[in-house]
Amino acid sequence: MRAGEAADSAGVSVKALRYYEDSGLLRPVRRSNGYRDYSEADVRLACEIRMLMSLGLTTQQTRPFLECLRAGHGAGDDCPESLAAYQHKIDELDRLIARLAGARHRLAGQMHTAARRGFHRPQAKETPRMLPAPAPLPENLPAPQDDGAARHLPGRTLPALAFPATDGNDRALDTVSTGRWVLFLYPLTGDPGVDMPRGWDQIPGARGCSQEACGFRDNLTALREHGAEQVLALSSDDARYQQNLVRRLGLPYPMLSDPKMSLAAALDLPTFRAHGWTLYKRLTLIVDGLTVEHAFYPIFPPDTHAAEVLDWLRAHPSAANRQTSQ
Repeated sequence: MRAGEAADSAGVSVKALRYYEDSGLLRPVRRSNGYRDYSEADVRLACEIRMLMSLGLTTQQTRPFLECLRAGHGAGDDCPESLAAYQHKIDELDRLIARLAGARHRLAGQMHTAARRGFHRPQAKETPRMLPAPAPLPENLPAPQDDGAARHLPGRTLPALAFPATDGNDRALDTVSTGRWVLFLYPLTGDPGVDMPRGWDQIPGARGCSQEACGFRDNLTALREHGAEQVLALSSDDARYQQNLVRRLGLPYPMLSDPKMSLAAALDLPTFRAHGWTLYKRLTLIVDGLTVEHAFYPIFPPDTHAAEVLDWLRAHPSAANRQTSQ
């Protein structure tokens, strides 16, 4: 049949038929006079493309279904490759939904923050000391339970491991400080415009890394005044990503990258699996030289945890701090 007749039978335009052919999806026979001759099988394939595109698949994503029909199957999704194409599209939509949900959450946070400020106060001038803040944590996040995975840590000696740091140097744990310092470990941080793994908020203790990082940023001066000579963060995040995070949030302390989870292996630290990744559970160590003095675990909520560490330092002053206060 001619192109117009085939297009009418398939419920598509002649232009669409030409596009399907140019894309290699349809292969009509060419007559000796140069005209295309579309078969009933071509019409069936064009109908399949139209139906799949109505579900959101692209023309190229319809290929497994067309090959399934060409192989003689009664339906385009009778083949394993077609089911895999369905799953690929579902995963793609899940990522889009998660990204849109994240954008909605950030917008709602901005709106609530603006609403709390009100509309009639004189606007304060922006100064260099005004630092970016992450969106508020969602309500009703599940709290982690103490599974005892950190009880063995007080008294342990940190291994002499070195990690890439956001200040451009490798930081060796045995050279951080001879006095008291803080090392907080976190799973991973989100990035504006990039969706977190599906179901992340439902993992107890997973959400809140940016909020925790900003908490240590905002309490850094007070932490140092109460004996924490250094504050460092560590996760399995890539070092280049951590550098972007430091710039974006204005973090004044180094972040260490441990993608191989070397510290977890050396100290038997608590971890969890999510979407094929092994990640650190949220954990903070108070270290004296190389000896773990105290472990905070589990940590919840993460956005107020830095203040919790500060309260502990006030209640447990180091020898150096006791002498200073006398």
